[in-house]
Amino acid sequence: MPNMNPKKCPMPEQAPDVRNKNFEEVTLGYTAEMAVEEAQRCLNCKNKPCMTGCPVQVKIPEFIALVAEGKFLEAAAKIKETSALPAVCGRVCPQESQCECHCVRGIKGEAVAIGRLERFVADYARENSTEKAVKPESNGHKVAIVGAGPAGLTCAGDLARMGYEVTVFEALHTAGGVLMYGIPEFRLPKTIVQKEIDTLKDLGVEFVLNFVVGRSETIDELFGDGYEAIFVGSGAGLPTFIGVPGENANGVYSANEYLTRINLMKAYKENADTPIYHAKKVAVVGGGNVAMDAARCAKRMGADEVYIVYRRSEKELPARLEEIHHAKEEGVVFKFLTAPLEVLSDENFNVTGLKCQQMELGEPDASGRRRPIPVEGSEFVLDLDCVIAAIGTSPNPLIRHTTPGLETNRKGCIVADDEHGITSKDGVFAGGDAVTGAATVILAMGAGKRAAAAMDEYIKNKNK
Repeated sequence: MPNMNPKKCPMPEQAPDVRNKNFEEVTLGYTAEMAVEEAQRCLNCKNKPCMTGCPVQVKIPEFIALVAEGKFLEAAAKIKETSALPAVCGRVCPQESQCECHCVRGIKGEAVAIGRLERFVADYARENSTEKAVKPESNGHKVAIVGAGPAGLTCAGDLARMGYEVTVFEALHTAGGVLMYGIPEFRLPKTIVQKEIDTLKDLGVEFVLNFVVGRSETIDELFGDGYEAIFVGSGAGLPTFIGVPGENANGVYSANEYLTRINLMKAYKENADTPIYHAKKVAVVGGGNVAMDAARCAKRMGADEVYIVYRRSEKELPARLEEIHHAKEEGVVFKFLTAPLEVLSDENFNVTGLKCQQMELGEPDASGRRRPIPVEGSEFVLDLDCVIAAIGTSPNPLIRHTTPGLETNRKGCIVADDEHGITSKDGVFAGGDAVTGAATVILAMGAGKRAAAAMDEYIKNKNK
């Protein structure tokens, strides 16, 4: 009999006033008993509506049925049939707007906790399985991946399993992309990301680090090295700043720099090689997941006051509900319907405040959200010593400037076919944030997966 409890099994987590002072993982994961109890809430629907919301087509009812029987390693193997990074997805995917939003149990209660179960299964397998991935027999063909983020890692894993000799070229000194430099340790422990990367190495994937495609070698030069197809998954790491007077003052960061210093360079540790300003009063401008990450990191770095400055209302916040909830619990203050006007600084050019203006919502704009309109005479100043811009990113222009024949759009994103990742340049495929602009990890993974299948087809057709 299914468990007809209308609510999910709660996830244990650190207390807010404890976790906002450390970088350990906030949510602690299900026990085996909790996982079985939650899995038994699944109705195992014949038409599998949850799968329609999964960009990598995880066989959700099948793996959950195995969890309900206590067959955790078998459940992990079932997920691995389509997903290269289950421990990552179980933690950072927006399940509430993807698989779980299609769950039948959500009609008269809460959806099955698909993400929590995926995380449990992946963690259980990592801690209890002794099996290692085995490199398949080579098919004699070489492919290159540009960027070791979620799109590139997924593409690399799928191609390696098909027998391709895969080389991943990564600009940074560590593979993982946004999983390493962008998402904080308390949401995604880096040992978990490294374990997933090690699995790809076991499959035969080679990682070449500190290699900037467009500088170390161009795309055309990689073709000259014998690679038959190339996937570009270089992400969107170029930050967008606020565009107000004074934002070049000391104490103004892009969220990218701030999070990279903390996550990749471990600036939160004592005696870290990478310095970071330990601000006391911080405003983060933006309302997405990156803004929540930056604000929550600022609290952990010792800030007494942390504000989210967002020009629309709470209803329009694009961040995950879980991240908003956790930020509020940890003491982050939300300034809704507030727009920045100017960064204020002292005679030494150090930040002293952020001049803001109250907004009200008018008619919907092109995005479908109601347009914020300034309220006359509503200016005020937040007393600060640090401002973090978290209002978006775009792809680095290096690849498009060094790759003749590669079409990009006005935002600098590579133009690629959604279904296959095919670009305007023969043999070049692309996906993830380099194509869409900043989006989610799971969407990037889906793009990498589709591109891998298309690259396989391309090479087979080319060699007929």
